[in-house]
Amino acid sequence: MDKKIGCYICKGCDIGKSLDVDKLIEAAKEKGVAICKAHDALCTPEGGDLIKSDIKNEGLNRIVVAACSNRVFPEMFEFGDDVMTDRANLREQVVWSHPANDEDTQLLGEDNIRMSIARVNNIEPPVPYVEETSKDILVVGGGMTGMTAAKAAAEAGYKVTLVEQEEQLGGWATRNKQVFPKRPPYQQLEDSGVGDLVKAVEGNSHITIHKNTRVAKTVGQPGKFKVSLTNGGSSEPLVFGSIILATGWKPYDPEKLGHLGYGKTPDVITNVQMEEMAAKGEIKRPSDGKPIDSIAFIQCAGSRDQEHLPYCSAVCCRVSLKQAMYVREQYPDAKVYIIYKDVRSPAQYEMFYQYAQTDDNLFLTKGEIAEVRTAGDAIEIDVEETLLGEDITVRADMLVLAAGMVPTTKVEDEEVPTSDAAEGETKPEEGKTEDGKKAAESSEKGARILNLTYRQGTDLPTLKYGYPDSHFICFPYETRRTAMYAAGAVRAPMDFDTGINDAYGAALKAIQAVEAVAKGAAVHPRAGDLSYPEFMMQKCTQCKRCTEECPFGALDEDDKGTPLPNPFRCRRCGVCLGACPERIISFKNYSVNMVSKMIKSIPMPDEFDEKPRILAFICENDAMPAVDMVGIKRMQYNAMIRIIPLRCLGSMNAVWVSDALASGYDGVLLIGCRKGDDYQCHFIKGSELAEYRMDNVREKLKQLVLEEERVEFHELAITDFEKIPKIFDDFLETIERVGPNPYKDM
Repeated sequence: MDKKIGCYICKGCDIGKSLDVDKLIEAAKEKGVAICKAHDALCTPEGGDLIKSDIKNEGLNRIVVAACSNRVFPEMFEFGDDVMTDRANLREQVVWSHPANDEDTQLLGEDNIRMSIARVNNIEPPVPYVEETSKDILVVGGGMTGMTAAKAAAEAGYKVTLVEQEEQLGGWATRNKQVFPKRPPYQQLEDSGVGDLVKAVEGNSHITIHKNTRVAKTVGQPGKFKVSLTNGGSSEPLVFGSIILATGWKPYDPEKLGHLGYGKTPDVITNVQMEEMAAKGEIKRPSDGKPIDSIAFIQCAGSRDQEHLPYCSAVCCRVSLKQAMYVREQYPDAKVYIIYKDVRSPAQYEMFYQYAQTDDNLFLTKGEIAEVRTAGDAIEIDVEETLLGEDITVRADMLVLAAGMVPTTKVEDEEVPTSDAAEGETKPEEGKTEDGKKAAESSEKGARILNLTYRQGTDLPTLKYGYPDSHFICFPYETRRTAMYAAGAVRAPMDFDTGINDAYGAALKAIQAVEAVAKGAAVHPRAGDLSYPEFMMQKCTQCKRCTEECPFGALDEDDKGTPLPNPFRCRRCGVCLGACPERIISFKNYSVNMVSKMIKSIPMPDEFDEKPRILAFICENDAMPAVDMVGIKRMQYNAMIRIIPLRCLGSMNAVWVSDALASGYDGVLLIGCRKGDDYQCHFIKGSELAEYRMDNVREKLKQLVLEEERVEFHELAITDFEKIPKIFDDFLETIERVGPNPYKDM
């Protein structure tokens, strides 16, 4: 079908007052649009009807809306699957951030329209990749979180399989005497409710339960996960659409807490051991079984300590307060000492903490532990830096160490094999999946829970603390494995109630995933995107860059290194597109050619005009909203910047820098989301990969005999909008210092 473009310019929100709209229309017509019209307010019903009428009567199939940011009224300017729409931002990026009725502001507005026309003229409507898929959901872990997730998904009408490695459901809740208060006034301990939840799950006809069972192997992709289970024998693989990991936590190894007395006397125990003792009905001194007159708790035992657990385990303070109540219930006159770094009892639990302090025999003191030693049949704890300003010694019959929580996905440094087929099951050839695709290497440091056959490892990739990684602000349940979601204490330290809330979120995400996959649509963060990467395999050089750099394991490879796509794993980030040196990867609505055409769509002033042109490639996820915020705040920056949004900075192909400099741009900015342990990159490694590829960019600069200063890389959080004008203006000063691009007039 021939492309027929309509361009519609909004005059509202100061656009008509600040720009010469007739010149905008003229610039659009120069780019070959069939229709170009202006309207006082395109966001009104009348404005929308104008566009819809022209689509129907004039046969338009490409629309440019030159108005506000595409984050404003996104659904209003969608006109069907066969009509491709782009938004040229004249409000936030032009008139709200630059002087009105200024020559340079006018040129910026015209160029924004030119680039938008170039974009819609070089894309095609995406055709979804659809196959028959399963909507069944697998939940691994039968504790409070796992059971709640299974129950929630089942009640929504989905078939669920629940796998638990123990002989009974319930997890840690079955080993707890009581839990924190759940209702006002948040003073009295309560039952966990695990018994009722077990009954509800076991009585739900939509839930199939496998106890004393593990996952032996997981093959495939969302909607088509083939999962082999084992309980000592072999089984036929089951097919699932999505997976929820709710395998919880394990206690920090107390053997590493010898400096706090553990292992020196049986009267030094952990909070887990204390809970088990209380659950059995009686608290006694382990060494001789005698009643206790005094007991001490040391908080952050190994937590918030770079040698052990650098993080706070979130629940330990409240656990000690709870266990102190156990002691006072059995021994009304016993003295209880809690030695803490900080007491953390968030939200309603502050009332629980306040109530605990009304006990006259409960003593809390802030301090650092200097030494723990035995003294006869007692334990002495030397405490320094106390609130009293002097050192003290606490003497007690027992000592409880509030040790931290470690996710079950955390493993030590030992290497484990990557493939672990069920007993009696034929293993695939070393390093390959059942389909003959190359999976992980022969050995890998990783957990052994899901036993994935991904080339990038056996289980969910984790952060440095062992928790499955995700975008910690926007996507807390998501992991780097599409349609696999972490919930509960395997995702972050949390109590039972928080884990239950987590379970509902993960169940909803799992449901969203199976429904999206069935339609061939992407999940977060490009939810609903129907495009997927297409490969011109005849030009592939088997360099493996795309398979190695994909953050989501969407690409396996054969023995020669040829990429073997798993389309349903794809998040549509375009990292593979940026990685490919041969430019054989493209999406129908996002390609190397599309961006190159946008780059070349702008007329370049010659060096005598003294109007530099700077091209900024900016990530659409955090950095672009920050740029929009600059306009919303009416902050000003120079008008020499031209912006091209990218799906992810990791999708930036080095050829675009070459194209920009060869076209006469004087400099190029690369701006992405933050990377690192506290990253905000929606596609995990986009900024990291973009910075890594700067070596290729520098090589391009050398080939073009250009200064390295002409290209800069920056990271931004979404809250860093105040930095943007300075980044833009400082870079303009750099470009003015190095001088015009010598390719400008060629």
